[in-house]
Amino acid sequence: MIHALETRDILGKLVSFPSVSEASNLGMIDWIVDYLEARGFSCHRVPDATGTKAGVFASLPACADGGVLLSAHTDVVPVKGQDWATDPFDLTETDGRLYGRGAADMKGFLACMLTAADKASRIALSHPLKLAISYDEEVGCRGIAEMIGHLDTTIGQPRLCIVGEPTSMQLVVGHKGKTAMRATCRGRAGHSSQAPEFVNALHLATDFVAAIRRLQEEIRVAGPKDPAYGVPHSTLHVGRLHGGVALNIVPDAAEIELEFRHLADDPPADMVERIREAAERISAEARRVDPESGIDLNVVSAYPGLDTPADSDAIKTVSGHLTSRAVRKVDFGTEAGFFAASGVPTVVCGPGSITVAHKPDEFVERSQLDECDAFLEHLITDTLA
Repeated sequence: MIHALETRDILGKLVSFPSVSEASNLGMIDWIVDYLEARGFSCHRVPDATGTKAGVFASLPACADGGVLLSAHTDVVPVKGQDWATDPFDLTETDGRLYGRGAADMKGFLACMLTAADKASRIALSHPLKLAISYDEEVGCRGIAEMIGHLDTTIGQPRLCIVGEPTSMQLVVGHKGKTAMRATCRGRAGHSSQAPEFVNALHLATDFVAAIRRLQEEIRVAGPKDPAYGVPHSTLHVGRLHGGVALNIVPDAAEIELEFRHLADDPPADMVERIREAAERISAEARRVDPESGIDLNVVSAYPGLDTPADSDAIKTVSGHLTSRAVRKVDFGTEAGFFAASGVPTVVCGPGSITVAHKPDEFVERSQLDECDAFLEHLITDTLA
């Protein structure tokens, strides 16, 4: 049995697992499951297709409807190329700050979840405490997309869900959704001295980027708005473009990675269709020179936005236990939209700041962990006991 640990000690153990998205998280999941099962939780592993990663749904007591669901992800972004003052996978405390990869995003909340699980196991619960622990959040929320269909058949629908992304313990009720896409541009290679006789894939790519910029301007001017966001409208963004082999060769291939971050009430399917139409117009022109040329567009990943109604029971229940009464929306995405789309009233609230996430010397304030521990303890005592 893993004996009772302080939240700081749990966080140190979690940080010690280098669970970057490209690596397996099974060692970390094994440790978490051992910890929870020793406290009477019923745990349900949900493996990914490769068998190298897994998520967990857990409940105490088992298989009961209702209750509160706490949600966190296990994966973190890489540290390669970052200049850390300390070992990123060895939690270090200095002047009230706990440094380590994932300390803020979001192993800090996961540590608080496990502390709450220990406390819940020591009291009689009238309603269940449920936990969702996922993988591959940092690469487009792919893990929870695979897991969410197993919620009903494992631990059942909760009454509300709290996703503990770093919000400095302020209540977040909305965020944008995201659709990530890849455009593969196919041209016809040839000697650059005869460039007009061939199809330059980079020219297709830049024509496509120009079309994306025009669509973004249309969104800015005429698209739906929500003033609660720093950027009040949906956004289109090209993040990567690469192609070509040598200056004197007409490139026959180029690749673009782009994203659409959208307000919760701005359907992504409509914009994806408009992007496809733009790609087809450019492809049709290219096929006049070479019938095999064109642009193939694929959706790589997607997650829904979140827009929890102001009169939601989740907001009323959670806000009553928080020190801060601030309610806001954020531009970054979370897994919360998946729970909301499955019918669970959902909010986002957790320790740490998004401003230090993904950066070298990522940290969480010790005081924020203490505040989160107190919040979850009061929530369990008042709502579940």
